[in-house]
Amino acid sequence: MKPHSADVILTLARLNGLLRTRDVDSAGAPRAVLARLTQDGRLVRVGRGLYALPDRTPSEHDSVAEVSAKSSTGVICLISALRFHELTTQQSSEIWLAIPHKAHAPRMDYPPLRIIRMSGEAMTQGIDEVDVAGTNVRVFCVAKTVADCFKFRNKIGLDVALEALREAWRGKRASMDELWRYAEICRVTNVMRPYIESMVAE
Repeated sequence: MKPHSADVILTLARLNGLLRTRDVDSAGAPRAVLARLTQDGRLVRVGRGLYALPDRTPSEHDSVAEVSAKSSTGVICLISALRFHELTTQQSSEIWLAIPHKAHAPRMDYPPLRIIRMSGEAMTQGIDEVDVAGTNVRVFCVAKTVADCFKFRNKIGLDVALEALREAWRGKRASMDELWRYAEICRVTNVMRPYIESMVAE
């Protein structure tokens, strides 16, 4: 094993948190060195094409980080975004991921994915980029996530959308202007209006 290549790969793993095989390729290091480091226990395989240092501290959002590392165009959405923002009591074994209509869904052994296809501003607006254990995670912001919940209420349930709206408003996590902006982008202003007016009147 070439020491230089091994050092490059281990440095990438330390910097990125999660190491992708394409990161190794981009750095010009042989994949055989990656395999040897894994066999030697200096790296652990955490998913298809994903590796990490064995002493890496697991994050509450590890699954979200793993999905984000595998999808350069995907954005964490709906139930997974609600969980990320601590706006719901709902549990889901799946990671909800929004991708452009013509994009390929990432291939994952684990965790299971729930793919939601979006287009236009609904796909490109309201994205927060957050560091999770060294991995850049793209997740829709609170107001966009609330609007998405109303748009996809048939998939997740109106009760979940209402819970998200109440938690976002009461916790001052989203302003009225933000809620209306994303309601317009998601074309759910008429759906959200009576619930927002009732909430404000309380």
